[in-house]
Amino acid sequence: MMNKIPKYEENLSKMMTRTLEESADLERVEREAIANFKGQLTDLEAALGVLRIGGHVGWRVLVLVHNKRTLRKYEEILDIKFKEFFPDEGPSYERSFGYMAAKKIGNFWKAVSGEIKIARKKEIDS
Repeated sequence: MMNKIPKYEENLSKMMTRTLEESADLERVEREAIANFKGQLTDLEAALGVLRIGGHVGWRVLVLVHNKRTLRKYEEILDIKFKEFFPDEGPSYERSFGYMAAKKIGNFWKAVSGEIKIARKKEIDS
């Protein structure tokens, strides 16, 4: 049986809030990336998506979800370093099943490298 996602209000209460300065910085990064971008539009689109979700989940979830080469490409497009721009864990990090499993195992970097395999949530639920 699948776990139900908590109600909207519960999720909303855990969402990150940005200061005016943080919002302005995020918008600056976004504007500059769009203005300076040359390449496949899908790469820009994906990088902007990571920019928007990274503060919610944190850079550790991003590292677990994407491979190093992809994250480096997005960092180049955005002209930022994710480890410097985002917190280790954002307020929504617990919504990442893989990250929570890596934390439970206790060796995040072995999970990132693939040395320790983490089953997908849907494999466990079935």
